[in-house]
Amino acid sequence: MPENVREKKSKISASRKLMLKSMLLAKANEALEQEMMERDDEKERFLGERVPPVKIAGLSFSQLQELCSELQGKVHIVDEERYDFEAKVLHNKREIQDLTLKVFDLRGKFKRPTLRRVRVSADAMLRALLGSKHKVSMDLRANLKSVKKEDSEKERPAGVSDWRKNVEAMSGMEGRKKMFDAAKAPTGQ
Repeated sequence: MPENVREKKSKISASRKLMLKSMLLAKANEALEQEMMERDDEKERFLGERVPPVKIAGLSFSQLQELCSELQGKVHIVDEERYDFEAKVLHNKREIQDLTLKVFDLRGKFKRPTLRRVRVSADAMLRALLGSKHKVSMDLRANLKSVKKEDSEKERPAGVSDWRKNVEAMSGMEGRKKMFDAAKAPTGQ
């Protein structure tokens, strides 16, 4: 019975699924285009109501000045409304952020379950990861490089001096002059 659940095939063939998917995408694309057209029409209608076309043909200079002052007053009113809306949106965003923080505080901290240490050898781990492909036993310690104490002592320079003396010698202008002269000397030779 469990084998039937695992090997349960879908009742729709792959070509039918592909056709249905393409039809759904086409329908969604049409709906999106229709929605965009409706938005554009709504925008044009709204702008037609709020902003009537400006007739400036045949107006004198003083009439043009009056028209400009009227338009400037309308722009000023719209800017005030926009500023008020932005302030309200900012206030609401802050309030939402504060409320989400309060919700997290009320929920309390998430209690993590205690984890148990599991000791698994490298072979067992590889068998778990690779399955039956893993045949070679892996000895990780065999690949390590052996280091002898004598080798590490030889690598150290013999004349290690006190670093404080070196710092005191290089401090001040005299030290900078020595460094400058030392840097200049190899290029001259």
